[in-house]
Amino acid sequence: MRTATVAGKTVKGGEWLIRESAPADTFIPEVFSEEQLMIRDMCNQFLEAEVYPLLDRIDSLEEGLMKSLVTKAGEQGLLSTSFPEEYGGLGKDFITSTIINDYLGAGHSFSVAIAAHTGIGTLPILYFGTPEQKAKYIPKLITGEWAGAYGLTEPNSGSDALSAKTTARLSEDGKHYILNGQKCWITNGGFAQVYTVFAKVDGDKFTGFIVERGMEGFTQGPEENKMGIKGSSTVQLYFQDCKVPVENVLGEIGKGHRIAFNILNIGRLKLCAATLGGARKSLSGTIEYAKTREQFKQPIANFGAIKHKLAEMAVRIFAAESALYRTAKWIDEKEHELLSEGKPFNEALLGAAEEYAIECAILKVYGSEVLDYVVDEGVQIHGGNGFSAEYNISRAYRDSRINRIYEGTNEINRLLTLDMTLKRAMAGRLDLMGPAMAVQKELMSIPDFSEDDTAFAAERKLVANLKKAILMTAGAAVQKLMMKIDSEQEILMNIADMAIETYNAESVLLRVMRMTEEKGEAAVALHLDIMRCYLYDAADRVNKSGKDAINAFAEGDEQKMILIGLKRFTRAEPFNSKDARRRLADKMITEGKYCF
Repeated sequence: MRTATVAGKTVKGGEWLIRESAPADTFIPEVFSEEQLMIRDMCNQFLEAEVYPLLDRIDSLEEGLMKSLVTKAGEQGLLSTSFPEEYGGLGKDFITSTIINDYLGAGHSFSVAIAAHTGIGTLPILYFGTPEQKAKYIPKLITGEWAGAYGLTEPNSGSDALSAKTTARLSEDGKHYILNGQKCWITNGGFAQVYTVFAKVDGDKFTGFIVERGMEGFTQGPEENKMGIKGSSTVQLYFQDCKVPVENVLGEIGKGHRIAFNILNIGRLKLCAATLGGARKSLSGTIEYAKTREQFKQPIANFGAIKHKLAEMAVRIFAAESALYRTAKWIDEKEHELLSEGKPFNEALLGAAEEYAIECAILKVYGSEVLDYVVDEGVQIHGGNGFSAEYNISRAYRDSRINRIYEGTNEINRLLTLDMTLKRAMAGRLDLMGPAMAVQKELMSIPDFSEDDTAFAAERKLVANLKKAILMTAGAAVQKLMMKIDSEQEILMNIADMAIETYNAESVLLRVMRMTEEKGEAAVALHLDIMRCYLYDAADRVNKSGKDAINAFAEGDEQKMILIGLKRFTRAEPFNSKDARRRLADKMITEGKYCF
């Protein structure tokens, strides 16, 4: 398979798998505008001044505190960045709103409240509301005067959201819908004024409703006592003949799934952004601890085992960041493309997010698992102190765990990654057949041993080969299992893991290639170390996931042939990753923080 770089043309969702991208077309954090850098700094300053001094009070669920912080964030414009000017917003681009989610992401429970408010608490009304609904609610939500929440999950419907039992029926006078049922795990539920709630009209038409605090028949339960994000308000909602005016139906009757699922695409990307902020903060705190904690008459930061951990955290953070902003730019460009075609702003952004739903699922999985890795290793480096509530890494560890569960569990998102890719191929949106056949043909041919001395030739070849490994493995699995593949979740998740690693590897490579082109190799020497560490290990991880998948569906000569191909496509050049990681760690120790 020989992929072609198409300069200046944005890839379709999933198309990165069969096409080589150009560094110049890849958005990287190093090119944030002055305004974006200012907004990033505003987020950091807000956390330092308003949130960090209050973390214990926030975690104790002090009454009125979280709502007051949401209001303060609104007063500083941190809630309104990406909302249209006609409703009092600033009308900024999608990348800028991603930056806010990223750099407020280090705020523990506060970050959860803000993300829920600006995302699932507000966007359903913005994107699906009538002009009257938008005019009534959006100005109050984006200033922080009102807080928003989202009621989808029920005691017996989580990942299977459409199996919800909450019902809605039209009143005899035709003026209200009468809701009956309950919702659980409702973030911001204890202090929100407006809720997007889903119920089935006449028992089968899944529909969204705007419910206000104080509506007759609507009550909430007590705050949940959670393992982490203790300061995030989480309650159950109860509807007992709750009267919701007919003008508060959100979207079309029976089309609530369009609201629920489209909002999740954006939410998954924004969750990755928030986990990045948390990961950077946790790594920086761990570096400071390692510099001051002495054992055997020297700081533990001097030891190779500690340096390895610090560097690996940095490598994974850099990879997640590279993939996040690459994808955010694609969504931003697609949104503008749809706007230029005459689409209204709500359809434009939802359409753009749907186009990159595969990548959003990848980001959600990887970002949440990077944060889990960083806080886990952070606790390890803190030793016994990491288990003490006196150290913030303990809070970060507990707060992190939820991220692999909400916005769709990581298992669901792994399954979605491959499911959406295959469905797009079957629908003709993505041409996988041609490249997959080319890989099969290549396997039967003599390998190309010609030398390529262009810049990053070995790395570009490795990434191209990792894509071939995915196409080969997925193609063979589909061919062998046919319609049974949906029931082979382990195999689907193996191939999804191959895709996650490869998407990240290419994102890191493109970022570093662009940095090298713009600054010169000497200026990005440590970033080259990051890139090579990630690619070197990614090749092994793709190989392991590929072997697990292949061994589960193939046997005999077919198995041997595919495994030989996998070995060929996941072979990386020898690389001294130990010394590279030491260089990365030494730089961070000198700076006292994550600095890449």
